[in-house]
Amino acid sequence: MRIAQVAPLWERVPPPAYGGIELVVGLLTDELVRRGHEVTLFATGDSISLAKLVSVHPRALRLDSSVKEYNIYEMLQVSAVYERADEFDIIHSHMGCASLPYAKLVKTPTIHTLHGIFTTDNEKMFQYAKVQPYVSISDAQREARLGMNYVSTVYNGIDVSSYKFYPQPDEPPYLAFLGRMSAEKGPHLAIEIAKKAGWRLKMAGKVDIVDKEYFAKEVEPHIDGKQVEYLGEANHQQKNVLMGGAVATLFPITWREPFGLVMVESMASGTPVIAMKLGSTTEVIAHGKTGFLCTNVDECVDAIAKVPDLDRYACREYVQNRFSKEAMTDGYEEVYRQILKQRFAKNGHYRSKAGLSLSSR
Repeated sequence: MRIAQVAPLWERVPPPAYGGIELVVGLLTDELVRRGHEVTLFATGDSISLAKLVSVHPRALRLDSSVKEYNIYEMLQVSAVYERADEFDIIHSHMGCASLPYAKLVKTPTIHTLHGIFTTDNEKMFQYAKVQPYVSISDAQREARLGMNYVSTVYNGIDVSSYKFYPQPDEPPYLAFLGRMSAEKGPHLAIEIAKKAGWRLKMAGKVDIVDKEYFAKEVEPHIDGKQVEYLGEANHQQKNVLMGGAVATLFPITWREPFGLVMVESMASGTPVIAMKLGSTTEVIAHGKTGFLCTNVDECVDAIAKVPDLDRYACREYVQNRFSKEAMTDGYEEVYRQILKQRFAKNGHYRSKAGLSLSSR
C-alpha cells in the first residue's frame, strides 16, 4: 500500500524532546515501513524516518526565527501532498483543518487523525468537511453534535521497549509532573497536591511564549529546589528517568485533553498515574490498577497513599497490550483497509497503485 503521512511543521519527526503528535507520526510511519508499505513522510527537513522524506522547509519551524508566517509553509506542504495525490492509495493527515479543503479535490482518500480540540473557529471547517473520514484518538475527543464521519478511534502508541522499566521507585521518594507549563496541564495543581501531601515534586516541561506569564506567576514562585524542583524541558531518556523513579506521576489537567501520552509513558516506566477525571483519562488509566482517577485536589492527595498497593509490572503490561506502537499501527491498517474497501465497493474498479491486495501487509 502506498501511504502519504503528513505531519505538522512546528516540530521535527520524531521530536527531540516535547512533541506528542510528531512522536506518534514517527512511530507509525516507521512501523508501516517495517510492515512492507511504501510510505512517504511529508515533514520538516530535519526529520528522521525510514520512509521517503519530503520537506518544504529544512528544519522545525519553532527553531527558525526567520520564519514569520508559519501558515505559508503549511500551505506549501499541503499543496505538495495533493499535487502528488495520484501516487498514493491513502493520504493520512495529522494537520487538523489544513488538509480538509484539498482532500475534497482529489480522488485519493484522505484519513484525518484529529490530535487537537474543537474551537468555535475550527468547528466551521469541520462542519464544511464533516463527511470526510476522521479518526479520533479517544472516544472522549469526539463531539457528537458536529455529526462528523468518524470511522474509528485509534489510541496513540509508544515504543514500549524504549522505556526502561523501574520495578521500584527511587529513594528518597518523590512525585513527578511532566508536561507543558500551561494552565490546562495543571502544574499549579501538581504543586498544590504535593504541598498538601507533604511530598517532594520533580517537574519537567517546556514553557511556551504564551505561557511565560502563567509560569512566572503560578509555578516559578513555588520552585525552591527542595520540595519543588523544576528540571526544564526533558528529552526521552530524561523523561523515562524522571517518571520511572517516581512513586506516582501527577496528571492534574484542567481541560478535556484528547490523549495524554505522558500517562502512557509513565505507566510504561512502571509508575502509576494520578489524574483528574477529564477527557481521555478514563480511557487511558485503569482505575485502581494502573493509577487513580480523581475529581479534585483532595482526592489526588488521598490517592497517593494507595499507590503502593498497585503492581508496577501490571502498569507496563497494560501499556504493552493497549498503547504500543504495534497496537496503534494495527488500528490504522484496519482503517486504511476499511476506507479502500469502501472505495472499491463504490466505483467497482479500484486497484491499489502499489499492486498490493487490501490485506494488512
